[in-house]
Amino acid sequence: MFKNKTLLITGGTGSFGTSVLNRFVNTDIKEIRVFSRDEKKQEDMRIKYNDDKLKFIIGDVRSFKSINAAMSGVDYVFCAAALKQVPSCEFYPLEAVKTNIIGVENTLQAFLQSDAQKIIVLSTDKAVNPVNAMGMSKALAEKVAVAATRNISDLNKKITITRYGNVMASRGSVIPLFVKQIKEGDPITITDPEMTRFMMSLDDAIDLVLYAFNNCEQGDIFVQKSPAATINDLALALREIFQAKNAIKVMGTRHGEKKHEVLLNREELFKSEDLGKYFRVPIDERDLNYKKYFESGDMPLSNEDEYSSDNTHRLSKRELIELLLELSFVKNELNI
Repeated sequence: MFKNKTLLITGGTGSFGTSVLNRFVNTDIKEIRVFSRDEKKQEDMRIKYNDDKLKFIIGDVRSFKSINAAMSGVDYVFCAAALKQVPSCEFYPLEAVKTNIIGVENTLQAFLQSDAQKIIVLSTDKAVNPVNAMGMSKALAEKVAVAATRNISDLNKKITITRYGNVMASRGSVIPLFVKQIKEGDPITITDPEMTRFMMSLDDAIDLVLYAFNNCEQGDIFVQKSPAATINDLALALREIFQAKNAIKVMGTRHGEKKHEVLLNREELFKSEDLGKYFRVPIDERDLNYKKYFESGDMPLSNEDEYSSDNTHRLSKRELIELLLELSFVKNELNI
């Protein structure tokens, strides 16, 4: 699907971008442009891959000129640049606005003014019913992306969104922290033992993006059905994998954290299309003539539930151990 095509990845030095490179660098893709503001990580990737297909661009999605220049000659875009850490976004919400909302808008406008044909905007479960600045900014980024689809005159251009939950062992996630604490003999620090999170791998995230790429209609949101686990079970599973006896210390919920995450709210789940492994949520095609929508409620919608980490398949500790042992990060830490 990417034969002789040029792919631009914003935030390309992050966990997702690195996994995309691993997936595509040895294929017949013409060029992968890694766009980010992290020159050190770009240099590390340049040395690691040493491949002429890769083009590294120092830039920032906060600057339209920067992302617009990088868009020239691009066929497809994966929009992954974001501030993702919940606590830091709580303390610096305007920084989240600049990257997660304005940065997405700049990327979309550059895309619309270019000859590129498809853009996938990566989002998060925290964008659904958000309670923190990171989730709020990603929720507005989704609205910005959907709004942009309503002004597209070129029917060959497509904008779509993928939304996923916790990516296991990604940068800044809890699994590397737990493993570090286990290896150093420190207590494993958890927030709320009954807190649940969706569990998916980086490969799952890429598979979701590629599925959306191949099956999207204008303005769609795609979600992968994912299992979940409690934070306590995750700590216990890792402790068993590493044959450790570290104490587990409950620290309390951090700034802006939910007990359970949601991938689809009830309105989205009600109108979604069940595709087996995925849900597809079509664009809301209503206009500003609200009167015809507010005169009566919708009984089926009133009875609908949301799709959350509390009501999806809950992994047992044994299932969780099997899933964790498939991760490259865990294998490397175990020297397997």
